[in-house]
Amino acid sequence: MIKILNYGEVSNDEIFARVVPSFNVTDIVAEIIDNVRKNGDKALFEYGEKFDKAKLDTLLVSKEEIDEAVASVEPEFLEILKKAAVNIRRFHENQKREGFRLDAPDGTVIGQRVIPVDRAGLYVPGGTAAYPSTVLMDAIPAKIAGVREVVITTPPTAEGKINPAILAAASVAGVDKIYKVGGAQAIAALAYGTESIPQVDKIVGPGNAFVAEAKKQVFGRVSIDMIAGPSEIMIVSDGKSDPRHLAADLLSQAEHDKLASAVLVTDSAELAQAVQAELEVQIPLLERAEIARASIDQNGKIIVADTLDLVIDIANEIAPEHLELCVDEPFAVLEKVRHAGSVFLGRNCPEALGDYFAGPNHTLPTSGTAKFSSPLSVDDFVKKMQFTYYTKEALASVANDVATFAKKEGLTAHAKSAVIRTEDVK
Repeated sequence: MIKILNYGEVSNDEIFARVVPSFNVTDIVAEIIDNVRKNGDKALFEYGEKFDKAKLDTLLVSKEEIDEAVASVEPEFLEILKKAAVNIRRFHENQKREGFRLDAPDGTVIGQRVIPVDRAGLYVPGGTAAYPSTVLMDAIPAKIAGVREVVITTPPTAEGKINPAILAAASVAGVDKIYKVGGAQAIAALAYGTESIPQVDKIVGPGNAFVAEAKKQVFGRVSIDMIAGPSEIMIVSDGKSDPRHLAADLLSQAEHDKLASAVLVTDSAELAQAVQAELEVQIPLLERAEIARASIDQNGKIIVADTLDLVIDIANEIAPEHLELCVDEPFAVLEKVRHAGSVFLGRNCPEALGDYFAGPNHTLPTSGTAKFSSPLSVDDFVKKMQFTYYTKEALASVANDVATFAKKEGLTAHAKSAVIRTEDVK
């Protein structure tokens, strides 16, 4: 049963405790990365047989396989994918940045260009945990950014097939290439390249502990989006919400993973007890009841505070991945929220809308990192490049200032490079 904590009556350590996964896979992942780096496709085929039980002849998914998958998906689901893609594009198109150029009267020019990375690699979990929504959320922003080539790696079944829903989503999103490889070995292949898989500039997407550790180890060789922890939901509610709705929303994240965290913060002790009871009604009805039960019992909590303002303070300190504001005036409360990955406003906006359909990205900062990081966006697939231009006369007017600054740091060659060009300028 989910625990109820009264703020001020228990320690802050218990109120603000986070789920900390204890997997130690560092050495295993390092060995996998080294093997792929040295042996390329050979290592990938061996790992595919070892971990996925798949004997593959090729890693690349063919156009025929994609067409077959699209044809096999229910027409209704294909239409839903297309509708979701429209919403995701509409939202992310507004994130596009333009460069700028500043021209001064003395002839100096400074500015910035915004340039997409050449190639992005998207990791998509496969098998029983297949997420076509992740394909849309990761690939569409990359395409909007102007990435030249967007590739997917995803683990195959034992028959060497890719989940048709993933292939259909990739087709809708305009993914360029798809490869049958998963786990840490997929991250290694994207980071270093193999005979079949090209090296990318950026790796994004969720995965298990091995994938997360691999992303951590290849960072610096390539860029990554984030190291995402177990899924989180926090609901902020006054006493007027329907406890059935809140319980259902908490369970929408609890069913993800036994390590998922589902938290309700409210100023109503009566609501807290009602939600606690409703969870006991709903959990046994879930297909993933065992997972949800473990998540709720081990990591779930309901925090009761005296005022709604204090409730918001608690939410800001926890900085959740998903935050629902189930209150009368959610936009007014939104102004007080400083730290959250994605916020869902009002009593009719379940977090599941964000997972699949509304448009804002569902790849979000977890474990409190929303205090300093952001959801996946178009910005993740571009880089900024500065430029500067000075005329000889413009340089002459500031050369002594530059030289003085350089000498203050003991860098006389810097100083000389500025003044040498102006010695004949009057």
